[in-house]
Amino acid sequence: MKIAILGYSGSGKSTLARTLSNHYKVPVLYLDTVQFLPNWIERDKDEGMQLVLEFMKNDSWVIDGNYSKFYQRERLEQADKIIFLNFPRRICLPRAIKRYFSYRNKTRESMAAGCNEKIDLEFLWWILHEGRTKAIRNHYKEIGKEFKNKIIVLKSPKQVDYFLKTL
Repeated sequence: MKIAILGYSGSGKSTLARTLSNHYKVPVLYLDTVQFLPNWIERDKDEGMQLVLEFMKNDSWVIDGNYSKFYQRERLEQADKIIFLNFPRRICLPRAIKRYFSYRNKTRESMAAGCNEKIDLEFLWWILHEGRTKAIRNHYKEIGKEFKNKIIVLKSPKQVDYFLKTL
């Protein structure tokens, strides 16, 4: 089983990835751990691409993250299921803020070592605007059209709960 998880910041991609990884007993890759080195330093793109390529050689996997530069097309083509968490801002923003207070001064499992949880105006603006531009929304629509036979679009936490109960 190969599962690619996409979605907006704060929608719960990493939590769902961990849950599915445990359920199917397959390895999980959080692309934030590829993108960043300790202290939020961005990893060299070629090095990151190599890490993702190596991980994708596994027979089964769950990959959490949107990063198109890390073989997004290949991930989507190889995936047996693509899950898109299409949650509205009114859900994502409070979740991101709650996550910050839960992990303040700590590093989440789904983040690179040494990248303590943070929240700043740039990230808030990303959740509310920059991460939802027309181009990004259209990109997700195109993914939905191209991979319509294997994409699952979940629009709320209740839909995620229902999806997990049906596994």
